[in-house]
Amino acid sequence: MKRDFANWLATFRDSIATYSYYVDFEKVYGNVDNIKIELNILNSLIGSKNIKNDFEKLLEKYPETLKCIPILLAVRNSEICVSDESGTTQFDFTTQIHSISDYAMFMEKSGLFDLLQNHLVGNLLDYVTGVETGLDSNGRKNRGGHLMEDLVESFIKKAGFIKDKNYFKEMYIHEISEKWGIDLSAISNQGKM
Repeated sequence: MKRDFANWLATFRDSIATYSYYVDFEKVYGNVDNIKIELNILNSLIGSKNIKNDFEKLLEKYPETLKCIPILLAVRNSEICVSDESGTTQFDFTTQIHSISDYAMFMEKSGLFDLLQNHLVGNLLDYVTGVETGLDSNGRKNRGGHLMEDLVESFIKKAGFIKDKNYFKEMYIHEISEKWGIDLSAISNQGKM
C-alpha cells in the first residue's frame, strides 16, 4: 500500500489554539486582585520628588506593600538574589529581614524608583496587569498540551471509542499493571512515572 503523505499533510490544521489559549485572563485578574490594595498604596510614589524618603515612610507605615516589589520586576518568587561588588544579597519580600534603607537601595539599583518617579507608568494596577499577562504566556505550553490532548481525544471519540471502556486518557502505571497484568516496573522510575 502506497502512502500519500501530501494528502495526509493537507488535512492538518494551521492551529489548535482556542480563544482562551493565549492568555488566562481569569488567572491574571486574580493575581492582580490579590495585591490590589498594596499596589494602590504604592501608586502614591508615582511622580514623587523625593522618592527614597517617601518610599521609606511608606514602607514603615505599610510594610505589607513589600510583597508587591518582585512582580514589578516580573518575578514570581518572593525572594530575589542579587550580586554586586560587595557580594550576594538575598532579599525577602514576604518578611522584612533587611532594613528599610536596604529595600530602598534595592528599589533604586533595580530601576524601580526611576520607573515610579519619572512617570514611566501611570498606575501600578495597569502595569502589573501587563506584567501578569506577559508572565502568563509561559502557561501557553501547558494549555497547548491540554489542547492537543483534547483534540486527539475528540478524534478517538469520533472513531467510536468510549472513554474508560476501550480507551483511557490518563492512567497511573499501577492501574495499567492491574488492568492488563503488565509489569512496567522496569520503566517506572520507582513508581513515579
